[in-house]
Amino acid sequence: MPHIAIIGAGITGVTTAYALLERGYRVTVLDRHRYAAMETSFANGGQLSASNAEVWNSAATILKGLRWMLRSDAPLLMNPKPSWHKYSWIGEFVGHIGRYRTNTIETTRLAIEARKHLFSIAQRENIAFDLERRGILHVYHDKAGFEAGLRVNTLLQQGGLDRRPVTADEIRSIEPALQTTCYGGFFTPSDATGDIHKFTRGLADACIRRGASFVHEADVDAVARGDDGFRIGWNEAASHDAGVATRHELQADGIVICAGVASRHFAGLLNDRVNVYPVKGYSITVQLDALQSRNAAPTVSLLDEAAKIVTSRLGADRFRVAGTAEFNGFNRDIRADRIQPLVDWVRQHFPGIDTSRVVPWAGLRPMMPNMMPVVRAGRFPGVFYNTGHGHLGWTLSAATAQMVAGAIDDWRDLDTPSMVPSQVDATETARAAFP
Repeated sequence: MPHIAIIGAGITGVTTAYALLERGYRVTVLDRHRYAAMETSFANGGQLSASNAEVWNSAATILKGLRWMLRSDAPLLMNPKPSWHKYSWIGEFVGHIGRYRTNTIETTRLAIEARKHLFSIAQRENIAFDLERRGILHVYHDKAGFEAGLRVNTLLQQGGLDRRPVTADEIRSIEPALQTTCYGGFFTPSDATGDIHKFTRGLADACIRRGASFVHEADVDAVARGDDGFRIGWNEAASHDAGVATRHELQADGIVICAGVASRHFAGLLNDRVNVYPVKGYSITVQLDALQSRNAAPTVSLLDEAAKIVTSRLGADRFRVAGTAEFNGFNRDIRADRIQPLVDWVRQHFPGIDTSRVVPWAGLRPMMPNMMPVVRAGRFPGVFYNTGHGHLGWTLSAATAQMVAGAIDDWRDLDTPSMVPSQVDATETARAAFP
């Protein structure tokens, strides 16, 4: 069987490795960190949320972004400093508004299939990751927001999602810990939550048991195609500290780019264009040390539409709160003025929770202008991409891993290997994979 190299050991890279191992491939995963899942797959909102499949390409999003530009605590914030990458990405984003409906429906279908795969993997490999299958409650604080949500709900239902409107009284019944009044909401009983870092690390261990090799602290800086496949070169990250670069090289028959926000760079090395932009998100993990805090914290996952905030209960003693979108290039700084709104939100809606011990985090979501993941072959035979999942990386990963593994099967089975057409996007691939 061919030897496939995967660049990136986040959730998409590790699920791709697992899918290929199940098909009998030899797999090597390379990552610049010492462990798997140390960047965007470290501390996200924790939701496995088909109910959050709405793409952002809409006039309403543009208008909100313009109104929020001067607010440092806004759910969506853009650094106005000129950048060709940023403004070209925004131009393409606007150009995809016409596919808002189609892409939302297709993303919903893909998310539903992905959940099935992920739950099956977790059970098969006995991965403990604080899984809670209590559903997700989407709340609105005013009539206008709820009516806009009704229109979105129609699209999600067309994608096959069981998601029903709920009244303010029903919201209190579903999650009694919520202390503020809501106008209404939607409940998706099939959605779930968990710790993405625990899941990814557990799945990486399962991949190793199945024969995969993981090369950590590998700063990959060269990818070259030859007659005998691909040569991938890197320096050991630890060797930089010592002042002496330790050079390594790997030979592989094929390569899959699952490198998150770095995917654009690697695509460039392979003469492809993958216009991923890093959209920063923040989270806090509230440590529920006292019994009073544990009792005051919700057990059902929430999505507050107005604040663009999601929550997850991780085990008995952690409460994850995440949100915001910041367009600020590759800046990974954790800004106090972006963290404080998350803390304030907890204090407002769950006043019984002690927020004296809060762990902040920031990660860069790899987003494409059409808000759809890139799951396709590259310009050269043997090159594949599974990246650009944006805010739904964990939610979609188990399905897109199957999709890219299927594309690799097709490439391998051809008598004269040739690329799958490079313009095939995730929507078309999803229709073929999950008719």
